[in-house]
Amino acid sequence: MQPTPAMMADADFQKGLATRTQVMGEDFVAKAFAGMTEFTEPIQHYVTRNAWGDVWQRPGLDLKTRSLITVAFLTALGRQHELKGHVRGALTNGATVQEIQEVLLHASIYCGVPLAVDAFRSAAEVVDGPPKP
Repeated sequence: MQPTPAMMADADFQKGLATRTQVMGEDFVAKAFAGMTEFTEPIQHYVTRNAWGDVWQRPGLDLKTRSLITVAFLTALGRQHELKGHVRGALTNGATVQEIQEVLLHASIYCGVPLAVDAFRSAAEVVDGPPKP
C-alpha cells in the first residue's frame, strides 16, 4: 500500500515523509508503506506526521543529535530492529562510527550490559555488514 490521498493532503505528513525519507532512506520508508494495511494505516500516518513531521522538525536539536539520542533510547528499550534502522539514519545524519560506539558504551552503564551487547551486535550488522556464516 502507498500513502493514501488523505495522508498526502496533510502538510505535516508531507513534511514528515520528507524527513523520514531523508534520515531513514527511500528503501526503509517504501518498505514501511508497502507493508501497510488498512489496519496499520493509522500508525503509519501517526508516526510519519507526529514523530517525523513534528518532533524531528523542531529547531532545538540537529538531526545528528536526534539520531544519537534515538540510538540510546532504542538501546535502552531493547528494540533491535528499530535500532538498526536508526544506526543507518545516524550515519546518514553525520554521526561517526566512533560516536555510535560511544553512545552504546555509555548505554551499557545506564541501561545495562546485556542491552548494550545486543545493541552493539545490531549496530555491527549495519556498520560491518551482516554476520558471516
